[in-house]
Amino acid sequence: MLENMDYILEYGISGFHQYALDEPAHICYAGAGLSGMLGAEADELKSDGVTDPYLAFVYRDDREAYMEFLKKAGSAEQNIKSEYRLVKKDGTVIYVMDSMTVKRLEDGSMAGYSVLTDISEIKKQNENLKFLNEAIPCGFLKYTCEKQPRITYMNRQMKELMRIPETKEGEMDYFELFSDNIFLMVPMEERHMFSMYLNRVYSAGEPISGEMTLLRCDGTRAHVFGWVSKCVNEQGEDEFRSVCIDMTERHQAQKENETKRYIKALTDVYDKIFEYDLGANTVKCLYSNNSPMFKWLENIPMQMEEATEKWISGTVVDEDRERLRAFFRDFCRKKLSGPDSRPPGITYRARSSSGEIKSYSGIFLKMDSSVSLYCCRNIQDPTETEGLRSENVSLKEDMQKIVKNFTDGVAAFEVKDSYVTPLYASDNVCGFFGFTKDEWMPLMKQSTPIKDFVAKSGASYDEIARLLKTGEAEFTYFDFRTNRERRIKAICSQKSPSSSSPRYIMLYNVDESEPKNTDGHIVTIRTFGYFDVFIGERAVAFRNKKAKELFAMLVDRRGGFVSSEEAISFLWEDEPVNPVTLARYRKVALRLKNTLEEYGIQDVMETVDGKRRIVTEKVKCDLYDYLSGKEEYSQLFKGSYLTNYSWGENTLAELTGNILHQN
Repeated sequence: MLENMDYILEYGISGFHQYALDEPAHICYAGAGLSGMLGAEADELKSDGVTDPYLAFVYRDDREAYMEFLKKAGSAEQNIKSEYRLVKKDGTVIYVMDSMTVKRLEDGSMAGYSVLTDISEIKKQNENLKFLNEAIPCGFLKYTCEKQPRITYMNRQMKELMRIPETKEGEMDYFELFSDNIFLMVPMEERHMFSMYLNRVYSAGEPISGEMTLLRCDGTRAHVFGWVSKCVNEQGEDEFRSVCIDMTERHQAQKENETKRYIKALTDVYDKIFEYDLGANTVKCLYSNNSPMFKWLENIPMQMEEATEKWISGTVVDEDRERLRAFFRDFCRKKLSGPDSRPPGITYRARSSSGEIKSYSGIFLKMDSSVSLYCCRNIQDPTETEGLRSENVSLKEDMQKIVKNFTDGVAAFEVKDSYVTPLYASDNVCGFFGFTKDEWMPLMKQSTPIKDFVAKSGASYDEIARLLKTGEAEFTYFDFRTNRERRIKAICSQKSPSSSSPRYIMLYNVDESEPKNTDGHIVTIRTFGYFDVFIGERAVAFRNKKAKELFAMLVDRRGGFVSSEEAISFLWEDEPVNPVTLARYRKVALRLKNTLEEYGIQDVMETVDGKRRIVTEKVKCDLYDYLSGKEEYSQLFKGSYLTNYSWGENTLAELTGNILHQN
């Protein structure tokens, strides 16, 4: 081996040379591999101990960095690397990787043993990729083929498209959050479609292209055109790769043009059109049909509640104001309609620009998740206020269709003189009137005296008489399906000038104690025993344990706000509140928010200035039922509470104390 050592150093190791790193640093030995790499003679690399002839071969713009590399290398024993360019004797420029091992010799001097690797081809490829990256501003990302894909790479353009900020100390790492689950980049309404596309790409092995919407970090949306393909990565594992082109501006311009054409078509039907923007909390008049009252306000945004109230109190007749206020209040709270229901509408009387009292019909048309158009028109025929009649359809048949399709009404009746005829009712409402479903069906085919009809109901005859007189009333009944009391509101149509004409009563569910998700299922929380949340009969799967614990903490607080500092003291009992724990908590809170949004129950949690609370009226919880003091819930508590969490012992002691006090 010793006999072959010189040969190995000369020819077997690429660009081998040795440095004397004490000032001034210089090459003290240059192998034939180095002179061959530079196209120079060995004598041209020999140093006189003062100057370094190798420095003359270093590319002029890289010499300062090269000298800094030698200075750093001579500071301690280490392995150190640097990239720089060399100019060969024939003028060719090459990129090299200088890998040096630094050792201290017996005399105390520092020596460096370097190997050069020609990386010119790699650099050229990277330069080409860099050129393509800058010339074609596309977002590029790689992600796993799991059921919940994880992002393994995202280029700079994609981060800019998603508006992912640079991570600072103590702040949330949004890229890390997205990395755990790519579906967080996709709006709720498009996640199912995106999942189907991934399944199709994975099973067929063929790429798919198309347009879709992405959810940025700042809450805005980007519209992109892109494609997904399945590849095999360096580890031999399947992975998805996507390229995205930002088309947001083009999409918005196209959408604006479509909206303008849509509004133009609406102006042929409606007298006035107002844009209600829940996101900005503004309303503006888009079309007024040259009405003196609204023409000067066209396209001027106004504060939503203030402008609506000013219009209602200034023009709508007294007896219709509260009903119209409730209609707009429910719209602002997103309670008017579910995802599959028809556009919500209302009729009312108001003073026109000419000073006359006229009847109007209004309807909300949803444009997107935050913007809706309120369109209204003057009803020329007063009888239309009784229920959106269509030609060649009897009033009774049309009323049944209205109740089934246009309202969340639970019942409707025709009242003529002192007789009543049921038109339609939900299955569980018959009990309110004291009838079974079998008894109810014959009643729909005949007229029954009002006194006889309400004799077995939960409402007295006097209450029904008041309803017919005033036009509105609320009743409470016991719903056997949900085993709890509920409230319904009754609205009676205006009395016709002819006393023999029929009147109509509609019943609406106005009880808010049973919040439902978009599928119509009740949100139920179990605290007695282990903590869990259900939507209907399906348990909510919290992917993050701390996010679930935070939600349990909000439930335990019973509607009170929990600050970041309070939450941290419970979630990480042994750690102080500092930038690190605050960033960790924000990440947990965001994951909880995303889970609630995924199941469509985000409205059960309210956030104000960083503080969070459970909206108690939107959930059904065994703890809240038990503490209500009602007899039917008195046996719910069996001695265990939030078994998952030690901090629940305070409330457990309170509950146990209540039992002892009662006994």
